[in-house]
Amino acid sequence: MCPANDKLELSITQSDIAILKEKGFILEKIIGEGSYAKVFKATHMVDDSRHTVMACKVIDTAQAPRDYLTKFLPRELDVLIRVNHPHIVHVSNIFQRRAKYFIFLRFAENGDLLDFLTQNGAIPESQCRLWMRQILSGINYIHTLNIAHRDLKCENILITANYNVKITDFGFARNVRQRDRDLLSETYCGSLSYAAPEVLKGVPYLPKLADMWSIGIIMYTMLNKALPFNETSVKKLYEKQATEESQKKEMGYFEEESEVERLAELRRKGRGKEGLKILKNTDSSFGKSQHLFDEKE
Repeated sequence: MCPANDKLELSITQSDIAILKEKGFILEKIIGEGSYAKVFKATHMVDDSRHTVMACKVIDTAQAPRDYLTKFLPRELDVLIRVNHPHIVHVSNIFQRRAKYFIFLRFAENGDLLDFLTQNGAIPESQCRLWMRQILSGINYIHTLNIAHRDLKCENILITANYNVKITDFGFARNVRQRDRDLLSETYCGSLSYAAPEVLKGVPYLPKLADMWSIGIIMYTMLNKALPFNETSVKKLYEKQATEESQKKEMGYFEEESEVERLAELRRKGRGKEGLKILKNTDSSFGKSQHLFDEKE
């Protein structure tokens, strides 16, 4: 049953609740909220004796602008249907009822990476290696499908009960190749602190390479419990990013100098023509150190 909440009543009707219950789904408390969507903790009643805890993203198209309805929402739904990877959040069901979409996803028991950092502090080096390898594996997978995420940040990395990561929120994702040609993006997407220099500069950019920059920011944040660049001005942020010293800072630190050098080389070459090939080969070699947790769902 949905809790008594004024915001909740504006988007979820008793009729919606009844229809979902017939399908075996019960919405519970709100665990996240965006401009046109709310995320609920939910239960899927498989049968009388079995149930599964899930997350449900409810998108209200009645309050969304035309640009979102004609461009971003169709792209997100297309990506969610297509992808299937152990480190990308799994979508089990998508229902449309009138102006609303109900997207049922795997529930992340340990919340998102930002919450985890806030509660537990900086991530140990060995665990950071594991999570980076998992993130790169998921991004390599969608890049192979010619999909770019375009909104990679700590809030969009979920952590399961077994301390493995799942990439989520494909609201800004898009196809990046057409007729054997890479498509440039001109849309500013994502969060300021995670945006690549070319995105901040406002020039057409390759979305896959912008994803790689965001991954570097995530890695630094995991190791330091702080963003590498703390600027609210686009101009000042771009100027800081442009310096060689700042780009070294973004790479964070590891105990072994060779690891730093290898990551820095990956980051540098990732901006050039060979970047996508390097990214494809990275997840097989990155982070072979001892892991803190087993890789289980």
